[in-house]
Amino acid sequence: MSWDGGSALSRLQAEVRELQSCDEPLDLKELRVVIDSLEGLFSVHAQRSRRAGEHLVAGSISAASWIARTCGMTISSAADRVCVGEQLESLPKVAGALGSGEISYQSASALCHLHERLGEQREGFDQEEMLGYAREFSVLELRKLCRVAWHVANPDGFFKEAEADFTRRYFHISQLSDGMYAVDGQLDPVSGAAFKTAVDVLAKPKGSEDERTARQRRADAVGELALHAMEQGSLPRRHAVKPHLNLTMTLEGLKGELGVPPAELELSLPISTRTAERLACDCTISRVVLADSMVIDVGRATRVVSAPTMRALRVRDKGCRFPGCDRQVNWSSPHHIVFWARGGNNKLPNLVLLCYFHHRLVHEGGWQVVKSGREFQFVPPERMVMRRARGPGMRWAA
Repeated sequence: MSWDGGSALSRLQAEVRELQSCDEPLDLKELRVVIDSLEGLFSVHAQRSRRAGEHLVAGSISAASWIARTCGMTISSAADRVCVGEQLESLPKVAGALGSGEISYQSASALCHLHERLGEQREGFDQEEMLGYAREFSVLELRKLCRVAWHVANPDGFFKEAEADFTRRYFHISQLSDGMYAVDGQLDPVSGAAFKTAVDVLAKPKGSEDERTARQRRADAVGELALHAMEQGSLPRRHAVKPHLNLTMTLEGLKGELGVPPAELELSLPISTRTAERLACDCTISRVVLADSMVIDVGRATRVVSAPTMRALRVRDKGCRFPGCDRQVNWSSPHHIVFWARGGNNKLPNLVLLCYFHHRLVHEGGWQVVKSGREFQFVPPERMVMRRARGPGMRWAA
């Protein structure tokens, strides 16, 4: 690099330090224009560095990997700058618009990547026309327009690129040390759009009592999708058995007695008694008798809520009974007003349909369901009331 360039860069660094020490408010748009102009300058010099082979001298395979390591960038960001710098050499009007602040760096990047993809069809790239779109549209809209232009000019190339992107799909689920699950992945455009549509529908706020953040609502929506798929029985069988969750707990734990071990959820860590009670509201239960850790008897599997009772409950409630909830009957499950292991029965008057969110709100959130005639009242924790159980003494309703 020449001494003049180094001197200019030193003066720029001094000006930036002076700007950083200034307490006066700055015009964000003007500041962004300067930053984008410098991004364009960085891209030009990144391309010059690649052409000079500086990355080979440093022992790197590619210019992008060398720039990424040297400048503290991701490889994709470095590769983007190299591409922009290369294409700006043959797009003087785009380079001028970027340098003058007429278009942003991201808009210029979208035009440069389109110009690179077009290859032999580049003669159809009209700089004035594309700059007009860059000035008029947002970055997202411009990127969509560039993809349309790419497909029009080279549908086979567009398809090959889409197939290459498709091979990058993955989905990974791992359990953390505290029992929570970490999820990471990339989906193809069709699967991603379908997944996002389904999650967005289920992630709407559920009323004034819903204090969840948007991220928490989306997480709950994913769980609701999975539970709904298993409850409907539409998933393929595995080892001749429908996919399900296995929950193991003692009789004392079901009764809520003190000093008992927590419930054990298959493929997970132990869960709280309240969560176990929520799952046990609608389950198939089997009695297992142990002696010295040996299984000596296994009882028949029995539904907690029988099929006839469930049909009557679905006809009566027609969906989640929490006020204002729009979850239909297929997205709701039975809840025991008085939990069956603590004296409550499995008959219709002791049952009410609740969706996933409101069922959890009652069990883990501390809300109470009180039946008044044919109606149900939902009492928040700060207004909790006592209810006489069927057994002796006073108990909280489930």
